Amino acid sequence: MELKYVWASIVFSLIGIIILGLAFWVVERITPENLWKEILEKNNIALAIMAGAFMIAMGIIIGSAIHS
Repeated sequence: MELKYVWASIVFSLIGIIILGLAFWVVERITPENLWKEILEKNNIALAIMAGAFMIAMGIIIGSAIHS
C-alpha cells in the first residue's frame, strides 16, 4: 500500500464531509423551520427521516463525484 493513496483517501474523505456539511447547512437555511429544533424538541420523526435520507443521498452523490 502506497502512502499517496492513503493521503488521497483522507483528503477526499475530508472534502466529502465538508461538502456534505455545507449542503446540509444550505438545506437548514432554506427550510422554514429549524430542523434540529423540530427533530429534538418536537420529536418530528418524519423530518428526522427526511434529514437522514438527504444525508444518505448527498453522500452517494458526493462519493460518486469523487470516485469518478
